[in-house]
Amino acid sequence: MGDKSPKATQKKSGQKQTKTSSANAKKSAAVAAKSSAAKKK
Repeated sequence: MGDKSPKATQKKSGQKQTKTSSANAKKSAAVAAKSSAAKKK
């Protein structure tokens, strides 16, 4: 029954958000690196 408590669900959703945000940050960093490399040329 502990899993259905609001606090547990909030923790799970928070972990999902951090994972996706970190993945998005990596993607944006890669894109920024590519664009900066193109600008140098």
